[in-house]
Amino acid sequence: MIFEFFGSKKKAVIAMAHIGALPGTPLYDTKGGMSKLVDGVLADVEKLQAGGVDAIMFGNENDRPYVFKAPAEGIAAMTAVVEAVKPALKVPFGVNYLWDPTASVAIGASTGAKFVREIFTGLFASDMGLWEPNCAAASRLRRNLGREDMKLLFNINAEFAHSLDQRPIELRAKSAVFSSLADAILVSGPITGQPADQSHLRKVAETVTDVPVFANTGVNIDNVRDVLSVASGCVIGTHFKVDGNTWNAVDADRVKRFMDVVHGLR
Repeated sequence: MIFEFFGSKKKAVIAMAHIGALPGTPLYDTKGGMSKLVDGVLADVEKLQAGGVDAIMFGNENDRPYVFKAPAEGIAAMTAVVEAVKPALKVPFGVNYLWDPTASVAIGASTGAKFVREIFTGLFASDMGLWEPNCAAASRLRRNLGREDMKLLFNINAEFAHSLDQRPIELRAKSAVFSSLADAILVSGPITGQPADQSHLRKVAETVTDVPVFANTGVNIDNVRDVLSVASGCVIGTHFKVDGNTWNAVDADRVKRFMDVVHGLR
């Protein structure tokens, strides 16, 4: 069993539901407003669930350029969108506010999410500057909000960034489980939509044996067999989009074809 909310399913697929740019960000559609954000996510969720994904994760990938500390309007808007979409959900869900672990935990706890994904540990040189997350604050908030059941998925190698910690990735992953209580380890590629190094994924999976290991980026119908031969599951966003473009809407046919392959691997 991967997590209890997946039941007996093996090799879980967590699909991204990318929310449009939130209020206060450069790409926010003022004319469309919050109703457009909700309608867009609802349409994607419907296609993802019809295609058979195992869970959905809400993310604010459109809030470029990203920040390390979520503004109040961003937290409020993302919470409102998730709450508006919840009645349509038939599968477990998680959240991720890029790139603020405390905000992600707050949104997840208040909306009833089963899991949260973030960069919780490490030190990185990134497009956004020096990146130093505060895992302790996020973990303590989870406990203080009474949501110890909500799993924390640690993205161990940040996108858009280079780790300043020169330990091998598998040792950083093992350390995150030991010292920071990671519930799962996620291995990413260098940028959204680009695959993780398969050798990195394999080394992490071989070293970290007490929690699940997921591939976090760049999984597609051509490499999913190799990925799931190693990982407990994957997070997938870009490949499910029209023309495989991160910023497009979800393509129902792409979801179904991918999940048909996954069902055959289980």
